[in-house]
Amino acid sequence: MAGRKLMDKVHELEEFRLHAYANAELYKEKTKRWHDKHIVTRTFKPGQKVLLFNSHLRLFPGKLRLKWSGPFEVVRMSAHGAVDLWYRTKSTMFVVNVQQVKHYFGQNVDHEEEKIKLKNE
Repeated sequence: MAGRKLMDKVHELEEFRLHAYANAELYKEKTKRWHDKHIVTRTFKPGQKVLLFNSHLRLFPGKLRLKWSGPFEVVRMSAHGAVDLWYRTKSTMFVVNVQQVKHYFGQNVDHEEEKIKLKNE
């Protein structure tokens, strides 16, 4: 009699484990569908201006750190998600992942030459 109860408990535990495994699979599929739906496809054409994400810059922690640098000019975009960028001020070209760049819609402002005039009243 005790052996029968023990076997029933083992079968119940196995059924519970299989149910939890099935729920985990459903959860993973659901989160993958949500993630894939929110992925933004980015395509760039040669000559476009883009900003590059500063992933390695750790000079300023938190809010004060600049997250984007640029603008850079797109030279070529490969089919595998790599973008060739041209940095005009340093005359260098390098390759980055397409997920690290975004479109630049601002004006070309040279921050070193920008001057602020103050009126003395």
